[in-house]
Amino acid sequence: MYRLPSLSARTARTLLPRAAPSTVRCIAPAAVQQQTRHAHAISNPTLANIEKRWEGMPPQEQADLWMALRDRMKVDWNEMTVQEKKAAYWIAFGPHGPRAQTPPGEGRQVFLYTMLGIGAAGALFGFTRYFARPPPRTMTKEYQEATNEYLRGLNVEPISGLSSDGYTGPGQVQSKPAASQK
Repeated sequence: MYRLPSLSARTARTLLPRAAPSTVRCIAPAAVQQQTRHAHAISNPTLANIEKRWEGMPPQEQADLWMALRDRMKVDWNEMTVQEKKAAYWIAFGPHGPRAQTPPGEGRQVFLYTMLGIGAAGALFGFTRYFARPPPRTMTKEYQEATNEYLRGLNVEPISGLSSDGYTGPGQVQSKPAASQK
């Protein structure tokens, strides 16, 4: 037995929890027993035409039927009826819910709404461009060529840039001439 340093042995026995031997004997046989399931067969009228009735059934009834089939599937499958096997397969993998067939014409409707959205975006773009101010004076080819000359005069980037020997790049020029912008 473990002894606490500052307590007497009698005090330690009352403070330390210990399981009663009778409790251990009661738990042991229960742990050894194997669990067996005895699910009753589901009636054929309940499973008849499940493919046609499933979508119209209330959600609670669907859940109850699925739970009953789930319990039934836990036993040996050789004990299940053919109706139960078919119903379990159809409920698990059938074309209902997210696996249902798309309604006819849905692709055309998606295409038309997409084109409507693109057309609205184009109209909004054209409307804003029509009423927008003209481009600033710094966005002309002439202004940008003058900026190149100014930067060469200051000897900006003399090694590999605008002011280097043999430079042939556009420099700051990126716009059309002023006459063609209007």
